[in-house]
Amino acid sequence: MTESVRRKVIGVFGSASLAADTPEYAAAQRLGAQLAQRGYAVMTGGYGGAMGAVSEGAARAGGHVIGVTVGLFRARGLVPNPFLHEEVQFATLAERLNYLITAPDAYVALQGGVGTLSEIALAWSLLQVQEIPLRPLIAVGEGWRAFAEVFAAHAIIRPEDMAYLQVVLHAEDVVSALEAWWANPPRIVPRLGDVQKTPPLGDLRD
Repeated sequence: MTESVRRKVIGVFGSASLAADTPEYAAAQRLGAQLAQRGYAVMTGGYGGAMGAVSEGAARAGGHVIGVTVGLFRARGLVPNPFLHEEVQFATLAERLNYLITAPDAYVALQGGVGTLSEIALAWSLLQVQEIPLRPLIAVGEGWRAFAEVFAAHAIIRPEDMAYLQVVLHAEDVVSALEAWWANPPRIVPRLGDVQKTPPLGDLRD
């Protein structure tokens, strides 16, 4: 994975069912292009929908595209999108999910369903307990804004823990949000018992 070692890798999550004739699909393509133009590599789940749109946008803009695929989906007839420069294959969905969370330098969640929610939730949980180093977790769109508001109002969670998740309303806001985060990372006091004592997962990056 030589290309991804030299560049920050942005993991982008989103629905495989996103239709190509929707404004959200076009926005995902533009996001992929913008990330590539800023020198980021893009990592997705490797298939179609939002993943394919981001991959296409990044590839056409000269970026490096990584797809993380799984035998379960291959056995069901799914094939990776054609814009990948690098495919990382896993036998199980659990192994794939672990890699999608531990490998990137940042996460961006587009419109999605249960799978996308599981990716956000796992990333957020591992950030909260410091099993992975602090990194940006950005969700895009009105749906995720509403989710975050309801979750904050009803969950048993500290206000500080909401700071791990940042919501922007438009895909065009993602790059500036990423770069603002890296320029001034949030300082979040860990909960009692959550101070990491062992090397965090995914901390082998440059």
